Amino acid sequence: MRPTTYETEHEMQDRAILVSLVTNEVKRASGDPEHSLQELVNLAETAGVEVLTSLTQNKETPDSKWFIGKGKVEEVRAAAEELGATTVIFDQELSGAQVRNLEEALDLKIIDRTQLILDIFAQRAKTREGIIQVELAQLSYLLPRLSGHGKNLSRLGGGIGTRGPGESKLETDRRHIRDRISDLKGQLEEVVRHRTLHRERRKKSGVIQVALVGYTNAGKSTLLRELTNADVYVENQLFATLDPTSRNLTLPSGKEIVLTDTVGFIQNLPTDLIAAFRATLEEVNEADLVLHVVDSSSPMRDEQMAVVDRILNELGASGKPHITVYNKIDLCVTDGSELLPASSGDAVAMNAYNAEDRGRLLDLVQSKVTGATRTFLFPAERGDLVALAHRSGDVIELEVNGEILRLTVALNKQDYEQHGHKLDEFVEQA
Repeated sequence: MRPTTYETEHEMQDRAILVSLVTNEVKRASGDPEHSLQELVNLAETAGVEVLTSLTQNKETPDSKWFIGKGKVEEVRAAAEELGATTVIFDQELSGAQVRNLEEALDLKIIDRTQLILDIFAQRAKTREGIIQVELAQLSYLLPRLSGHGKNLSRLGGGIGTRGPGESKLETDRRHIRDRISDLKGQLEEVVRHRTLHRERRKKSGVIQVALVGYTNAGKSTLLRELTNADVYVENQLFATLDPTSRNLTLPSGKEIVLTDTVGFIQNLPTDLIAAFRATLEEVNEADLVLHVVDSSSPMRDEQMAVVDRILNELGASGKPHITVYNKIDLCVTDGSELLPASSGDAVAMNAYNAEDRGRLLDLVQSKVTGATRTFLFPAERGDLVALAHRSGDVIELEVNGEILRLTVALNKQDYEQHGHKLDEFVEQA
């Protein structure tokens, strides 16, 4: 596997000016352009960029040539000269022509939000699958924009926008780029095949799968670590987790399930990235239960929840049984109780570091993935029914009364739906 990072001997930190174009469409899509710009600051800092200042331009529509208009470009140039900027990062996606025009006018590296997110993913990818997915997403994004990234690719010093595929591959012609994309897709298909086999094996063994999803930095990895003692990277930064992690989790009843942490979502998540990571995100589709982890303390909590819901819908996982986990209530001014629907057992407000809160979450998960406790009366000679009861849940009590066996079973909802219909006629009547 080719390394996806390229370094120079004297790599210097990028010093960036951030630019946001606020159009009517942007206002409708994000609700709060200022929050999006602050998120861009966090993304830049996560990528190791020194943020010098940020500028905002209000226009009804983007300028087809300059994106922000010629006058604003001159303002950016003056600010860059004054502050010693090396890079300009735009909060929206640019076309190849716009990148080329801005590079020529400013003589600086030009990066957009999508490329910045892809760069962070390139830094964080550790597994073979993650590396393949990131390079595929980067090449798919850059292929139609090759003519607009000349300075980015030839500029010495590395930094954001140069990680991943590397300049040598991107300076070859489009045919070679397409060949590389085709090769990566083939490698990814092989990974998908192995993942599917593992998934089918887990299904056959009756293992219940629970997936953690949520906006980036909502606390998913912290929750996984606190629930399972998993040795996972936890940090207060965007996209601290890239490669999915699965760990066994024991419920209060003693039943073991598999809990999987997934990559965090973010508004305007690059389409190419969603496509490349679809194999990983399919874990959400196959889950028996989805835990939507929410940062309760975020001022943009509702908007972030809407982003996650929209992406889950795109993945076809919106109809899954789910629990909304309002995390980080210790950072809120209230106890979080006002967040919970009055008549719903599908939500919990908690602090991932609080053992009592984790216990309440586990009780709720258990109630979701297991069915009711039922008692069955079987003829003593029907060993097949006894075996079926064991496959449909956990037998917690067994009594022998002459020719009748009385079994009390804590049903596993998934297993009972698959096997247990034959037991219905033997349920003990109250």
